[in-house]
Amino acid sequence: MRKNLTSFIFLLPLLFLAVGVIPSGAGVYVQCPILDTGSLDPVTNTWISPDGQTVCIHLVATDGMINMADKTMTDPPNGRLQYIFGFTNVTGLPGWTTEAILDTAMLGAEFSAPTISIKEGQNVYLTLTNRSFVIRPDLFDSHSVHFHGFPNAASIFDGEPMASTTPNPGSSFTYYYKAPVPGTYMYHCHVEASEHMQMGMLGSLYVRPLQDDAPPACPGGRVFAGFAYNDGDCSTGYDVVYPVQITAFDPDFHDADQNIQPLPFANMTDSYTLLNGRGYPDTINPAVLNNSFSGGPSQKINSIITATQGQRILLRISSLSTIDFYTLMSPGIPMKVVAKDTRLLRTSFPPFTNLYYDTNSVTLGGGMSVDVIMDTATITPGRYFLYTSNVTHLNNDQEDFGGMMTEITILP
Repeated sequence: MRKNLTSFIFLLPLLFLAVGVIPSGAGVYVQCPILDTGSLDPVTNTWISPDGQTVCIHLVATDGMINMADKTMTDPPNGRLQYIFGFTNVTGLPGWTTEAILDTAMLGAEFSAPTISIKEGQNVYLTLTNRSFVIRPDLFDSHSVHFHGFPNAASIFDGEPMASTTPNPGSSFTYYYKAPVPGTYMYHCHVEASEHMQMGMLGSLYVRPLQDDAPPACPGGRVFAGFAYNDGDCSTGYDVVYPVQITAFDPDFHDADQNIQPLPFANMTDSYTLLNGRGYPDTINPAVLNNSFSGGPSQKINSIITATQGQRILLRISSLSTIDFYTLMSPGIPMKVVAKDTRLLRTSFPPFTNLYYDTNSVTLGGGMSVDVIMDTATITPGRYFLYTSNVTHLNNDQEDFGGMMTEITILP
């Protein structure tokens, strides 16, 4: 008992530092040690220190609406409206550290949530502000950011509500991460997870390796834009990279949440299958999609994959589907799977042997990820497809010829 009490007293200052004492009356409290010295990195949308070792991110949890891709059968020409919960990244926007940002974030939920890209070894301060909901002001839900698959050093930063802090409406909480392992992760709200994930609080997250800064000598003197992992042999080198996240919606569940009805958890059936929050053909629309409810941007991430013949494509594929397993196929371009669930496919002891394998399909359930290299050296320029083999999901609810599909363009 005395030992446990001593440990608690020792950790108490750290606990107060982690949680932060929010000043009286403040709804937005961003803890960022580089506010005065940092600047906005427009590529990663993070506030970054001059030496690149520390980044700050400010997410706001809120609600909003998106239009689905079935533009001929429901609510033409906009597509069926769906109520969502979500996140929006306000880092670097005017007033992003003050309460003024709450007006900017109103009805600003995005689906998929903004992609987070950080580098191995960086100190990451991620502030989550819970704005509360506009369309459902009766809900007093707390929210969290769960860095799925990440080996957190302290449970308080995990986002799982039984062991960590989850900010209530009108409050903020800052997570601290030391990014130790490169790979493709994902993030989501872990509070009332079945509801909040189905409603759209999901996003891609990946950690870039240190090898990007000090690449090894590659065969033939080839220079890559980056690497998926610290491979030491350039085998995960790529020229272009695209995150692809598998998700899906049950429209009846979303309508019930919007209309304050009992939620059909047992009958949850996803009939909108999505890549990066869009169904085909919206997946190949390069524009940011504004919703027809508020007119604001709500679907910012397309799934267009483009490369020049001879380039290597890295696909960071993850799934946060709340119900089903899905298989993604690429019949025209072989996929080399180099990692699963943030672990390089390689033997653990020397002499190290790569266990990569070539395939035309990958199957993922919720919470899984794979890193896939597509080498286009022998691929004829043209248009190819990446789509689900679950043919009943190649539709947008009741409208055929859509759903979980996108295009790969190989330029000459």
